[in-house]
Amino acid sequence: MAGEARDLKLKIDNVRKVFNTRNGEMIALNGVNLDIYENEFICVVGPSGCGKSTLLNIIAGLTEATSGTVYCNGKPVTGTGTDRGVVFQQYALFPWLTVKKNVMFALEMKGIKGKQAEEEAMKYLAKVQLEKFADHYPKELSGGMKQRVAIARAYAADPEVLLMDEPFGALDAQTRTQLQSELLETWEKDRKTCFFITHDVDEAIILAQRVIIMSARPGRIKDIVDIDIPYPRTQETKMSPRFLELKNHIWGQVYQEYLEVRK
Repeated sequence: MAGEARDLKLKIDNVRKVFNTRNGEMIALNGVNLDIYENEFICVVGPSGCGKSTLLNIIAGLTEATSGTVYCNGKPVTGTGTDRGVVFQQYALFPWLTVKKNVMFALEMKGIKGKQAEEEAMKYLAKVQLEKFADHYPKELSGGMKQRVAIARAYAADPEVLLMDEPFGALDAQTRTQLQSELLETWEKDRKTCFFITHDVDEAIILAQRVIIMSARPGRIKDIVDIDIPYPRTQETKMSPRFLELKNHIWGQVYQEYLEVRK
């Protein structure tokens, strides 16, 4: 298995989440167990409503599990922390701050101030090819550019684990493809532990070392697929026989779960 010789970064131990609704209890997650290793890139796929985002929010410390525990570096997650950074589908930028100052905000939260924060912010903007837009405001950027700023800010916070909830889901196909390539390049340099949610099976295979397939609600892990395609991966990788074989295998299982939802 990918990561077998590496240190354990996240442990999801029998996590269950129940929401109380007007129609009674709704079980979002029902006994999720998963070990995620240092520097590993994990993608999670599954039908809508299977609990993917709920699981990410529990790992982030934004939501509390009903039972079970998430451990980060061997310690139980009891709330948010600087060891975990989150990028959502919506950009969550401060509209009153420039691009550079949005990134500087993450640095200032770590105690880095003034000229040093400015210089480091520019370094992270260069990683996502936005240094020329440092003094622009979010409203002056395209959707793809806003998402790059959000990613730069998440990297500037220097978390040990990067949690990404469909960060490219609202973007057009060309921009999405470009950001996938940029994210892969950045991950190959920095090798942060990534937990990435997507509805797009192609995206999951091009990015991940392992793809986690979740069942229809109540969410459980149905299968874990090792992606044995070597890095670096490019968009041409999607035409390879092995890619197509993995895509058929994963999509077949996701589609079965989608049919379960429709019953």
